[in-house]
Amino acid sequence: MSSIQVECVAKEGYRIGESPVWDEKESALLCVDITGRKVCRWSSVTKQVQAISVDAPVSSVALRKSGDYVITLGTRFAALKWKEQLVTTIAQVDKDKPNNRFNDGKVDPAGRYFAGTMAEEIRPAVLERHQGSLYTLFSDLSVVKHFDQVDISNGLDWSLDHKTFFYIDSLSYSVDAFDYDLQTGKIGNRRSVYRLEKEESIPDGMCIDTEGKLWVACYDGGRVIRLDPETGKRLQTVKLPVDKTTSCCFGGKDYSEMYVTSASDGMDKEWLSRQPQAGGIFKITGLGVKGVPPYPFAG
Repeated sequence: MSSIQVECVAKEGYRIGESPVWDEKESALLCVDITGRKVCRWSSVTKQVQAISVDAPVSSVALRKSGDYVITLGTRFAALKWKEQLVTTIAQVDKDKPNNRFNDGKVDPAGRYFAGTMAEEIRPAVLERHQGSLYTLFSDLSVVKHFDQVDISNGLDWSLDHKTFFYIDSLSYSVDAFDYDLQTGKIGNRRSVYRLEKEESIPDGMCIDTEGKLWVACYDGGRVIRLDPETGKRLQTVKLPVDKTTSCCFGGKDYSEMYVTSASDGMDKEWLSRQPQAGGIFKITGLGVKGVPPYPFAG
């Protein structure tokens, strides 16, 4: 095993940093600060972070085939033009639930944008239960709802053969799998492939590597864990210097670096003084595996 190194590359102090996505064209890492209402881009070249402020909690960002980005903003799917700092609404969901917002989202191998909702939190991970749903934005800009009764819609990714969709509803403490139809985007036959142990805490964002293993950021667990979805076994744990690790993705020139976002919401002064990098972006090198480049939204 190569030696694993964890480095804080951006000490941004995000309230809820989330949804890291590697933008190859820009050699940059995209992410959002949900409660800070910002879409951010950290350049691996200049080491600087640019941020665009938006008018609602922004929970995920994805690449767009035609250029620029798509985001989930409040209960809207929206388009973001970076240079113009222009946001335009594509579609709205959960109109009957004014207290809801989107949470994590990701684009599937066919270019559809999957994202789920949740009730606004009273405190971190404390909220009205079963208020969320999982949705897909198709390339023709139509929206399909897959299921409801979700607590905190979170990490998502697809198996390397595109036949399985992996999904996390955080308060179930489980990583779930569905049969997945790439042609139609339909999902079915839900089952659990991994249940989190107590010290791993709450499963949050997730990504897959080129060996088909899943990496899950553990909120309040201060770690990312590597799982084998076939055997249901944990293969590896990488600890970080902050408790509130929120999500992870692979990036860098050959997708051999892992980027991890984190949060500082809900931490008091004493806790923050012990973890001054809370809310920062971390880079992990030396994992010895590579990731899969993100898919762009086709619409």
